[in-house]
Amino acid sequence: MRLGLALGYWGRGPSPDHVPLAQEAERLGYDSVWTAESWGSDAFTPLTWIAARTSRIKLGTAVAQMAARSPTATAMHALTLDHLSGGRVLLGLGLSGPQVVEGWYGRPFPKSPLTATREYVDVVRQVLRREAPVQLAGRFHPLPYDGPGGTGIGKPLKSITHPLRARLPVLLGAEGPKNIAQTARIADGWLPLYWSPLRTEAYEEPLSGAPEGFLVAPMAQARVCADVSEGLLPVKTMLGFYIGGMGHAARNFHADLMARMGYEEEARRIQELFLAGRREEAVLAVPDAFADEISLVGPRERIAERLELWRKGPVTDLLVLSPDPHTLRVLAELNS
Repeated sequence: MRLGLALGYWGRGPSPDHVPLAQEAERLGYDSVWTAESWGSDAFTPLTWIAARTSRIKLGTAVAQMAARSPTATAMHALTLDHLSGGRVLLGLGLSGPQVVEGWYGRPFPKSPLTATREYVDVVRQVLRREAPVQLAGRFHPLPYDGPGGTGIGKPLKSITHPLRARLPVLLGAEGPKNIAQTARIADGWLPLYWSPLRTEAYEEPLSGAPEGFLVAPMAQARVCADVSEGLLPVKTMLGFYIGGMGHAARNFHADLMARMGYEEEARRIQELFLAGRREEAVLAVPDAFADEISLVGPRERIAERLELWRKGPVTDLLVLSPDPHTLRVLAELNS
C-alpha cells in the first residue's frame, strides 16, 4: 500500500505549508500528493506550483470537478501539467453535487450522472490518445456541438499538442454502488470519499469488474496524538460540515453514504442540526465510532494496529490528510 499526501483545497487563502509538506512527503517516500477544489481555489494551479518544487512525487487531483470545465479543457490541463512535470499527473475527476453544480457553476446537474460521467471520460481519453479528431454523439458532451443556439459549422478537432502519455491515469470519485461499478469499468482508479477498513465487503461486488492494477485510493485524516477523542475532533468537524451542509436536505450524497455505512439515524440528525444553524451540536452529534473507523488517530502503537486493517483490504494508495510533518513521518515509518 502506497502513501499519498492529501492537501485538499484552500480556505481563506493559500496555505504557506503546502509546498513544504509536499517536499517533506517526497523526501519520506510518499508516492503522490493531491489537491482539490470546491468553490474557491482550483485544483490544477496549486498542483503546478508544487510540481515546480518537487521532482519525483506524483501529482493528483482529488477531485477536479467536471462541471468546472468541459472535458476537452480538463484534458488540456492534464496534458499540459503532465508535460511540465515529466509525466507525474493522476487525473482525479468528480461530478460534485447539485448544490455546487447549479449554485456555483450555473448549469443543471445531470439527470443521468452515470451517462454524463461516462461521456466525460470518453472525451478525455480521446484527447489523450490523439488518434483522431474528437467526436462524440453525446447527450451531455456532444462534440462537435450540434444543439440549440449553435451555428452548425463546428469541426471535429485533434489536440495540437501531442500528449506525453496516452494512458495518463484517470480516477473517479464515486459513492453509490452503480457509480463504483462503472468506475471499475471505465477508469484506472477509484477515489472513495469515506473508507472503512471494517466494511470492505460492501465494495466487493461493485469492484468485481476492476482490471488488474486498478487503484483504490481513499482519503483519511491522520494525527499522532495521546488523546484519541481530541484527535477525532477535526474529523468530526469535517464530517459535520460535509454531512450537514454540503448538499440539500433532500439530496446530500455525503449523508446518504454515511447512512449506507450503518449510521442513517445519526446522519439525518447531523443534517437537521446543521441546517438549523446549530453547527457545534452537529459536530458533536457525529459518532466517535464513525469518525474513528474512517481515520487514523491516536498514539503511534494504535495507529500501527489500525494501519494493518487498511493494508488487508483492496486499498492500493492511502491518501493521508494531515498538516503535521511528525504524523507524516510516523506513517511513512509504519508503512515501510
